Amino acid sequence: MSPTTLPPPPEHGHVTFLGAGPGDPGLLTLRAVEALANADVLVAEHDVLDVVRRHARQGVAEVPTDTDAADSSAPSAPGTGTPQLKVVDGTSTTVGAPAVRDAAHLVMEAARGGRRVVRAVSGDPGLDAYATEEMLACVAAGVIFEVVPGIAAAVGVPAYAGVPLRDAEGADVRFVDARTASDRCWTEVGASDGTVVVSATLDSVAAAAGELVSAGRKPDTSLTVTVAGTTTRQRTWTATLGTIAQTLKQAKVLPSPDGGRPVIAVVGERSAPAQRDRLAWFESKPMFGWKVLVPRTREQAASLSDQLRSYGAVPHEVPTIAVEPPRTPQQMERAVKGLVTGRYEWIAFTSVNAVKAVREKFEEYGLDARAFAGIKVAAVGDQTAKALIDFGVRPDLLPSGEQSARGLVEDWPPYDPVFDPIDRVFLPRADIATETLVAGLIELGWEVDDVTAYRTVRASPPPAETREAIKGGGFDAVLFTSSSTVRNLVGIAGKPHNVTVIACIGPATAKTAEEHGLRVDVMAPEPSVHKLAAALADFGARRRLAAIEAGDPVTRPSERRPGSRRRRSTT
Repeated sequence: MSPTTLPPPPEHGHVTFLGAGPGDPGLLTLRAVEALANADVLVAEHDVLDVVRRHARQGVAEVPTDTDAADSSAPSAPGTGTPQLKVVDGTSTTVGAPAVRDAAHLVMEAARGGRRVVRAVSGDPGLDAYATEEMLACVAAGVIFEVVPGIAAAVGVPAYAGVPLRDAEGADVRFVDARTASDRCWTEVGASDGTVVVSATLDSVAAAAGELVSAGRKPDTSLTVTVAGTTTRQRTWTATLGTIAQTLKQAKVLPSPDGGRPVIAVVGERSAPAQRDRLAWFESKPMFGWKVLVPRTREQAASLSDQLRSYGAVPHEVPTIAVEPPRTPQQMERAVKGLVTGRYEWIAFTSVNAVKAVREKFEEYGLDARAFAGIKVAAVGDQTAKALIDFGVRPDLLPSGEQSARGLVEDWPPYDPVFDPIDRVFLPRADIATETLVAGLIELGWEVDDVTAYRTVRASPPPAETREAIKGGGFDAVLFTSSSTVRNLVGIAGKPHNVTVIACIGPATAKTAEEHGLRVDVMAPEPSVHKLAAALADFGARRRLAAIEAGDPVTRPSERRPGSRRRRSTT
């Protein structure tokens, strides 16, 4: 079933109990993504909604499971109380009154109304007692349901922490929820010499370690404790059953007013420090946990942000420009009509915004991609090509090397009157575009209609919280992809703090940054946003290695002491 094709809703509704995994959105299964794309109603805790909502269709009703949306930091722990829900209706039809409601009742009410309900839970539904109760309620009410398994935190978190649960000897593995474990349970796992995976909280993990020692485990048994597992906030401590309380105290882990953050503790020799040091793949990513400012529009930043996430970073997109129609649309209207009547041999797109501007003009005239028949199409790079393909147009020419106007000119064929019946190129661009492409095409013998398809203006300032983070050192790095992003960001939000790593796409951008009083740490080896991200990741990797070799803790740039100076380093 295609996620974009919605089948008719079943007469009596349908409920999907879906495991959202331990926190990393990338751990959702393909079946989970498909179910979310077809859902009418989502029921989940706020943190789970953050994982699944990006895959839901627009207009889906979201039902967060807490008594007050403003107090989403303290959801009920499984097995400690009845989930409470408040409806946030994202459609024109109200699912329930904006008051606290019982989970099973809300699920049943939506399903009886013919809705497709996704009941998303953290981890796996089979390990959630409330999900089981709600499944039984479906059975009693005659409501059809299905279960989409998810990765349980007790399995997924140790994998992300670099803590294998089994080795070649295949030792026994036991799973314990410290919040509900009985004395008999502790006695059984204490008598075993296998690995024990304990679900607890930071406030109770030391007490759980004491229970294991009382039940027979040796105090020097290795122990790892991981908080916020599978997310970029993940942190892992290595200790023993006898020293974990002191380790957390030295790490200044304070008691939590909400009862403590959930953690996964692994007890046994397989979590020994030497083992984890070699296998901690996630926390050793080059920019793990770095908060990186990406001053581009959300559409432009999408693939760049994905790349940064692959390095362990947390991208924060702040648009520095806004796109508006040209002040005089007549030139664009004449060019589009000329495109249809055969005035042009080529059309060249130098940005996603140019594709969007032409597409909008096409829709205004009732045209579609068929109007490009017989016209050669060029795109400046992969993202522009993707926007064209989404429009139904496959470009005939892409730069084989540098993805820029210069790279496009290098691959553009010269005008040949024998093979080219028309000598004219339509170039829809921004009002502030450079002349590199125009001059290059003219030199190759082509006539160019250089048309302003859209205007770029400075974006509105970001929220006050973001501005303070930029000026106060809350960001670890900022990526500047053009001189205009430097000028506009400083203009709308202020100058980044001196602890923030500054990465620039090329010499011209770096010069503009320095003119604004910024010290450039990283420069891309060639003018490509993806090469820039890779260069920043290499900087992070070398910085991490230097800290390890010096015996210092690995910290993020934003964690440096106030007033500390950083050495300039370019790549």
